[in-house]
Amino acid sequence: MNWRQIIWRGLLALVVLALLYQLWIFLHICWWVDHNPSTSAFMADRLQILQEDNPDAELRHKWVPYAKISANLKRSVIAAEDSKFIDHEGFDWEGIQKAYEKNLKKGKIVAGGSTISQQLAKNLFLSTKRTPWRKLEEAMITLMLEQMMTKRRIFEIYLNIIEWGNGIFGAEAAARRYFGVSASGLLPYQAAKLAAMIPNPRYYDKHQAARGLARKTDIILARMNYVEVP
Repeated sequence: MNWRQIIWRGLLALVVLALLYQLWIFLHICWWVDHNPSTSAFMADRLQILQEDNPDAELRHKWVPYAKISANLKRSVIAAEDSKFIDHEGFDWEGIQKAYEKNLKKGKIVAGGSTISQQLAKNLFLSTKRTPWRKLEEAMITLMLEQMMTKRRIFEIYLNIIEWGNGIFGAEAAARRYFGVSASGLLPYQAAKLAAMIPNPRYYDKHQAARGLARKTDIILARMNYVEVP
């Protein structure tokens, strides 16, 4: 066997592995259309990090059905993270363009244009490691989610698995941790504050009185009743 054959066989093996990986993701998404994921790639990463310091560490997480999550939180999260969630097909191109221009002006990454669907794709399947193909993989998973699931289902899973503090995942755990209520009992201000925490949850977990958090909360409060939820 010459070196060209070896290279071609190696490339073919990589293609087959990539296709099998995509099939594995697709089958998981099919299953999660009507079954709830018990964990995510991001949750597994965070648990591993926590257990490096404390082997007995556990995540705080409890799944709650969509109907038992406050409408205040649903409106707040969409107002804060993805105001066009109902209308787009996974990507907010205008938002991506604005984020690019803002980052270019600042000379560093200060804004992101990720939709709720993109964030869910990342949290469910991708590790925190930065790789050249990570954005491409995120886009492919986002397309699968949008094709296989309703907006309501995407949003239900998102609200149940996103990080809301150090070891805190999902709306129920967050509501209990910060306000001592269930996810269904969140008042408008409480919901807006939780939504404001999403971009940097571990920081705000330790800095509840941060001026920036209060400012974001007020902005979300003013916007939340003007968005549409699934």
